Amino acid sequence: MLPQGNRKQNIDRFLGFQNDYDRYRPTAPALVIEVLTNYLGGRPSRVADIGCGTGLSTFLWKEAADSVIGIEPNTDMLGKALEKLSQDPQAAASLSFVQGYSNQLPLVSESVDIITCSQSFHWMEPVSTLQEIARCLRPGGVFAAYDCDWPLVLQQDIEDQYNRLIGKADELLAVLLPETERAHKWDKEKHLTQIKASQAFSFAREIVFHNTESCNAERYVGLTLSQGGIQTVLKLDPSSLVQDIAAFTTAVGQYFQGRTLQVLISYRMRLGIK
Repeated sequence: MLPQGNRKQNIDRFLGFQNDYDRYRPTAPALVIEVLTNYLGGRPSRVADIGCGTGLSTFLWKEAADSVIGIEPNTDMLGKALEKLSQDPQAAASLSFVQGYSNQLPLVSESVDIITCSQSFHWMEPVSTLQEIARCLRPGGVFAAYDCDWPLVLQQDIEDQYNRLIGKADELLAVLLPETERAHKWDKEKHLTQIKASQAFSFAREIVFHNTESCNAERYVGLTLSQGGIQTVLKLDPSSLVQDIAAFTTAVGQYFQGRTLQVLISYRMRLGIK
C-alpha cells in the first residue's frame, strides 16, 4: 500500500521509458554541489536525493559526499539507476539506491546533511513530504528542490511547436483518461511558498542559474518525447500524435542541420535550511 499522500498515477507515469529518460534528460549541473555545500558550510557526510529517477542527479554527488542515497518509487527508473551503479564500481563505494516514498523516507531522523529533489518535487504531496524532509535533516541541513525550464532555450518557432505539442498531449489525456486516473503535479511556482509555509526551515530562498549541454536534433526531440504527458499519450493512443511529432522532428532537424550545439538550460532552485 502506498503511504498517504502518494499517488500511484504519478509513480506509474514514468513506467517503461527509463532508457529514453536517462539518455536524453539533462544531467544535474555541478553548480548544485557548489551552492549547497557552501550553504551547508562544508563537505556533506550524507546526501539523499529523493525522486531520483535514473540517478542523473544522484551520481553528481559521488565524489562530493561521503555517502549518497538515491530514493525512487518507480521500479523501472530505480532499475536503471541500479544498472548504472553496477557498471561504476568506484561510485558504488559511496552511492546506493533504494525504493521509497518522499513522505516515508528510509532514513534515520536528523541523519542527513543535504536532501535534493531534482525535477521531482512537483510530483510529491508537499506538506507531508516537507515534514518528512525536516525529520531527516540534521540541524543546519539543507533542502533543495531544483528544476529546469522547458523547453530548453533554442528558437521561437521550435519552442512554440514544443509548447503546442505538450498542450495537445494534455488535451488528449483529458479525453483518454478519467480525472481519477490522471497524474497530478503541484505548481512549481509555489515550491518556495510551500517550503516557507512548512515552518520547518529557518531560512528559505530561490536561486536562479543556468547550465549548458551539448545537444543535437536527436537529443532535442528525444528530450521532448521524454515528457511524461507525451509518453502517457503514446502508451494509450500511439497514433494520436504522429503528425505533430513528425512536424516537430522536421523543424528541429532543419534548425540543427546535423550540428551539435551548446544549448542553454535555465534552472530554478528553491532552498530551505533547517
